[in-house]
Amino acid sequence: MTTPPAPQHERLDPGAAGIASERRRLTNLAYRLLGSLADAEDVVQETYARWYAMSAERRAAVDSPGGWLTKVAGRVCLDLLGSARARRERYVGEWLPEPLPDRAELFGGPAGGSAADAADPAERVTLDESVHMAFLVVLESMTPAERVAFVLHDVFRYPFGEVAEIVGRSPAACRQLASSARRRVRTARPPATAERHAGLVREFRRAWAARDIAALVGLLDPGATSTPDSGGLAPAVLRPVVGGERIARAFTDLIALEPRLELLERTVNGQLGVVVRVGGATVTVLAFEVADEKITQIWAVRNPEKLRAWAAA
Repeated sequence: MTTPPAPQHERLDPGAAGIASERRRLTNLAYRLLGSLADAEDVVQETYARWYAMSAERRAAVDSPGGWLTKVAGRVCLDLLGSARARRERYVGEWLPEPLPDRAELFGGPAGGSAADAADPAERVTLDESVHMAFLVVLESMTPAERVAFVLHDVFRYPFGEVAEIVGRSPAACRQLASSARRRVRTARPPATAERHAGLVREFRRAWAARDIAALVGLLDPGATSTPDSGGLAPAVLRPVVGGERIARAFTDLIALEPRLELLERTVNGQLGVVVRVGGATVTVLAFEVADEKITQIWAVRNPEKLRAWAAA
C-alpha cells in the first residue's frame, strides 16, 4: 500500500518504531469513516490487537505492516458501518457525527507537543476539509461500501486495486462506488471561504449573546435548519428546527431560560464554531455551514457521550 515496507529488523518486532507510528493515520481514517472519535479509537485498538495476536513469524512475513493495518482497520470500519444503521434506528432523536476540537488550541501548544496530548485520540486526527461537519454529514448519507471506497480513494489516495481488497469487491465496482459518492458530495452547496464562515459565526455568537432576534434572522438563511443531537441524554428538541426566524427565537429562548450560558468561539472540526458552557462544563458544541453569505445549517451536539473530548474546552 502507500506505506513503504519496514526494514526486516523492524518487521520482526515493529514495536513503537514500526507500527505505533501508524496510529495517527489509522485514527484519521477510522474517524472519517465512522464519524465517532470513540469508535475510531476502538477500531485502532482492535486493529493492533489483531496484529499482536499473530505470531512473530507471521508478522515478520508481512511485507507492509502499514498496509496490513490499514486493510484490517478498513474492514473493521466497514463491519461497524453496516451495524451502525440498525443502531441509529434506535437512537433517540437525530444522530450527528462527534464534534472534534482543535487540540493545539485547547492545550495551547503544537499538535503532539506533550506525551499527555499524544495519548488523546483527538490529537491524532488531522484537521482538513474532510473532517468539516458538513462533509461528515454528507458521508452519513452514503452506503457503507460507498463511504469506504470514497474515503480511501479520494481522501487517502489509495488505488482502487487496494480499496477492492478492503471492500471485498472488484476494482471496477469500487470505482463506481466512489463515483456515486463523489456525486453526493458535489451536489452539496459550495462552502464559503474560511474568512466568511468565521465572520458569520462570530456575528451569530454576538447576536445570540445579546438576544438580538433581528440580527440573528439577518444572519440565517430563511430556509436554514438547526439539527440537535442529544441522544436522549440531555434536554433538547428531538427534531430539526427549520426556518431562520424559528431558529433565532429558539436560540434566544435558551439564553432567557439559562442566563449562565457562556458562549465561546472554538474550532470545531477545523472550522470556527461555538461551544456552550454552564458552570465551566461544556454542554453543547455548535458547528455551522455557511453558503451564499448566510448560515444555512447549525448542528448542535448535546449528547454528553460525544462531548468528552471537550472537557478542557
